[in-house]
Amino acid sequence: MPKATWNGKIIAQAEAGEVQMVEGNVYFPPDKVERGLLMASDTHTVCPWKGTASYYDVVVDGKANKDAAWYYPETKDAAKHVKGYVAFWKGVSVES
Repeated sequence: MPKATWNGKIIAQAEAGEVQMVEGNVYFPPDKVERGLLMASDTHTVCPWKGTASYYDVVVDGKANKDAAWYYPETKDAAKHVKGYVAFWKGVSVES
């Protein structure tokens, strides 16, 4: 069962068939992410084939991991399967 953890808390967990793998990253369905541990960030980046990504800070027990999660609120056609899905990095442990 894929899951993402940071600072001792599970941030996201889903069944294997519910996640999407893209470029080595696990993308979790939005309803499988603990939204109370995410805080919207002003950071955005652009992927030439996926579109513009938006970021979240992961916040656990008062500690923030800046821009440690990202998602694509809108995608280009080739990435429709990850629209709204959330991926993690920057020290967040992701087990697939």
